[in-house]
Amino acid sequence: MGRVAYVNGRFVRHEAAAVHIEDRGYQFADGVYEVVTILGGDFVDQPGHLARLKRSLGELRIAMPVSEAVLKLKMRELVRRNGVKDGYLYLQITRGVAPRDFKFPKVSKSALVMTTRRQKFAPAMPNDAGVKVVSVPDIRWTRRDIKSIGLLAQVLAKQAAAEAGAFEAWMVGPDGFVTEGSSSNAWIVTRDGVLVTRQPDGSILHGITGNSLEALARERGIKVERRPFTTEEAYQAREAFLTSATTFCISITEIDGRPIANGHPGELARTLRQAYFDYGLKRQAQPVAWKQ
Repeated sequence: MGRVAYVNGRFVRHEAAAVHIEDRGYQFADGVYEVVTILGGDFVDQPGHLARLKRSLGELRIAMPVSEAVLKLKMRELVRRNGVKDGYLYLQITRGVAPRDFKFPKVSKSALVMTTRRQKFAPAMPNDAGVKVVSVPDIRWTRRDIKSIGLLAQVLAKQAAAEAGAFEAWMVGPDGFVTEGSSSNAWIVTRDGVLVTRQPDGSILHGITGNSLEALARERGIKVERRPFTTEEAYQAREAFLTSATTFCISITEIDGRPIANGHPGELARTLRQAYFDYGLKRQAQPVAWKQ
């Protein structure tokens, strides 16, 4: 069976999936998205992803195209049709099709597109050597708390990382503080063993994976501080790592060409990755609540 996508009420062959050329997502990036991990055939942190989706839609005044109950059914059916046991589901909602005009259309129907992709996950770090990060200026708009499909600044940041031989780019604001990665949240562990990541406000997208990982850290008695940190503080950290729905938790061993600690993956990152993997497989009947 070939790969299947969901487009505006229909399951279609992935290679034949298409949207109208006047879809406002295509012309204005007028839409939002979510990426939901699939682990062992089940969704991880699905309630949090759907809560954030509805919040993003509300901030842009885009209507849900279907009820949440129907959306869950369609998500599950798409995963079943594609036979995905481990991977992720990409979900995008736009304001829909209308003649090109910057103003909201008086009449439009929200458009919903979903695809899945297989990806193997493991409790161990996928790269025993850790990954490299470079810092870049944060040139995005000021509503980063909305998971908008307008991602050009992130595209440029990710490309800068790739050209520097790095896995990810950490974006740095004019004040010198790290906001987040181009497709991940940024974390450090201080010399005193405190876990630090940016507070959830308009400066970052509050990560679902990071939110759950923070709760798992607190369960283990690890002190967590939600505050800004600079690249200079990161250079001196005991550990650094990144989190996202498609990477879980990956140790960072080098930032801007400078090794972090001894240049090897840290134990706390290893512990939290294993904890999140176990959480994804065993605790989805009562997942961690997400709050913006």
